[in-house]
Order: sequence, then structure tokens, then C-alpha cells
Amino acid sequence: MKTSKILVVLITLLLLSNFVAFAQELTALQIVEKVYNREVGDDMTSDLTMTLTNSANNERVREIKQFTKDLGKVDKKIMFFQSPADVKNTSFMSWSYDDEGKDDDQWIYLPALKKTKRISSDSKSDYFMGSDFTYDDLGDRKPNQDVHKIIRQEKLNDEQCYVIESSPIDKDYMYSKTITWIIKDKWIGLKKEFYDEDKELLKELTVEKYEDINGFLIITHSEMKNKQKDHKTIMELKNVQINSGIEDGKFTERIMTRGI
Repeated sequence: MKTSKILVVLITLLLLSNFVAFAQELTALQIVEKVYNREVGDDMTSDLTMTLTNSANNERVREIKQFTKDLGKVDKKIMFFQSPADVKNTSFMSWSYDDEGKDDDQWIYLPALKKTKRISSDSKSDYFMGSDFTYDDLGDRKPNQDVHKIIRQEKLNDEQCYVIESSPIDKDYMYSKTITWIIKDKWIGLKKEFYDEDKELLKELTVEKYEDINGFLIITHSEMKNKQKDHKTIMELKNVQINSGIEDGKFTERIMTRGI
């Protein structure tokens, strides 16, 4: 009789522990929100090297100075191309809003035309400056724009990851779905697959390196590869400075045309 009671207690404790573990499990949406809201400081300055490599293994290297700042209800980014000569003084600016119903605003300044162009919603699928990133990729896609589900959990590069499939609510969106490997507890997308309208793998983004800078985990080396065109873009961040006090007035069309 005593043994039976002990067995019942043990089974009850086991069931309760399984229930608690299940109750604490995050949903796919919560995981994506943690990635979206990951702290990276109030502002950041960095030198960005963008290396474009085609199928013949020919390289084009572009040097960029970029600035980002969180202004509360809007995150702003501005990039200034330093070299080579054919893109020098080109600049790009993006404003991403906390308002879930408001799309990003983006502009590009082309010095040859001496004109600042606003990127329309119809142009968001265009590729940015010959790279493998679209204008949309450079913006902040909000978690509520997709339906998310956990398809499995597995290790990638010795990191425990959630594997999340995200399908757009807008059926006219350029990607039919994405699949992202998200590092548990660090909330970094370590790898992301992009599928085209025919549900074929189009591109693959991989994070090669991230660093702890002033207590913030910052992605410093990533690669986007277009699987269908055999073309890739490597992004490397150097000289990263966080919370240096960038002025709010840095992010204007006038500054785009004037330069750093």
C-alpha cells in the first residue's frame, strides 16, 4: 500500500513537471518577436564592407559608412558609399516604424543624377546596388506580417536553434515563405532560407560571426547567396561603436545629399 502511494506521487510529480515545461514553451510568434526586439543599443556607427561575387568568381568590393539610431517609435538607418568611384557618394536611408500597420520609408540618393529617389512599395523587391539583398530585406519585417510555426528544434554550428517557418499574410509578397534557424536564448537568426513564388529555394542568408560589443550581440559577418543565380553578397562590419550619441538630425534627405 505504501509503495503504491509513493508510485502515485511520483507519477503525479512527473505529469506536473511535464505540464510546467509545456506551459513555459514559447510559441513561434513569441520567438520571432524576441528576435525582432533583441537589444542592440540606442545607436550604432560602423564601417561596412560589401563584397559581391558572381558565378565566375569575380568580385566587386564596396566600402560603406553606416549609422543607425532608435528614436523611440522609429528606427533610422543611413548608409554612405565611400568606394569604388562609380558608387561613391551614393547614399541610402531607411526609417522603420513601431506602428505595426506602417510600412518602412526608404530613399536612395544617386549623385550622377543629383537626385534623391523614394523607394516605392512596387520597388521593394528590387535588388539593392547589385547585391543579393532586396530593399525589403534591408527593412524591418514585422512579426505580425507573417504566420509562424515551429517545425523542429535542432543544432546548427553547435548552437541550439528553433527552426521557424514563416508564411506571409499578404499572398502577393515576393517570398512564398522563409525558414529561419534562431539561436535559443540569444535570439539571433543564424540562418534563413528564402523561397520564391513557386516555392523553390531562392536565397540563403547565413550568419558567419556575431560578437559581444558593449554587452550587445552584434552580427558582424553575414553572407546572402542567391542559389538560383549563383551570386553572393558578403557583409562585414568593422569599427563598431554603440551608444556614441549620434544626433537625430543625421537622418535627413539633406544629409543624404551632403554626405558624412
